[in-house]
Amino acid sequence: MKRRLVLAAALLPAAALARGAGAWKVEDPGLAAQPVTMMAVLAALSLLPFAVMMLTSFSKITVVLSLARSAMGTQQAPPTVILTALAAVLTAHVMAPVAGRMIQAGEAAFAHAESGVELLEAARATAEPLREFLLRHASPEERARFADLARELRPPSEAALVADTDLSVVVPAFALTELAEAFHIGFLVFLPFLVLDMLVANVLLALGMQSLSPTQVSLPFKILLFVAVDGWALLAQGLIHGYR
Repeated sequence: MKRRLVLAAALLPAAALARGAGAWKVEDPGLAAQPVTMMAVLAALSLLPFAVMMLTSFSKITVVLSLARSAMGTQQAPPTVILTALAAVLTAHVMAPVAGRMIQAGEAAFAHAESGVELLEAARATAEPLREFLLRHASPEERARFADLARELRPPSEAALVADTDLSVVVPAFALTELAEAFHIGFLVFLPFLVLDMLVANVLLALGMQSLSPTQVSLPFKILLFVAVDGWALLAQGLIHGYR
């Protein structure tokens, strides 16, 4: 009798779950019922780090901040993690208007997209604000260079179809333009610290203190100069204003 009661108690939850299985049905499976769409979303997420680095202001800001740290000669202060986080915050500030326009365009484009062709058209419409941003900040010289390279890589019958506003042309042109501008800014940041190094070296030479390293002696004065002019705020403000 006891065995029957134990067996009944063990089977009772299973029977209850079997009777209530209908209540556990998912009414709207969403992307789980669309494997092709799920794969496309996962593929897009895997490209997200590349997009953040090359299709935004992140690369330029990171290079400028790194060059500013090298100009001061502070080695690893601030740490690379802090500089990367600061670059990410400034990038989010710069790209917020573009992201807002992309979200608005995507909501309107994907609202009625069902077939594969309609999804591609919706993706193009969503990426249009980003393409306009890249086009506005890519130099005409770089766009012309990569347009010529793209025409050389194609058969003569397809070369005439290449324009300097194509996304395949604008993206590398924007990346190289950002790097060039970052090094231009880095050169200007280096100049005052270089002058300070030369001044300290001449003073040490005049005092007969050749044994002292001018770099070590000038380091506190570099930090003082950078703090006095509010260097981090000036760099952030200048970088953000460069994308107006």
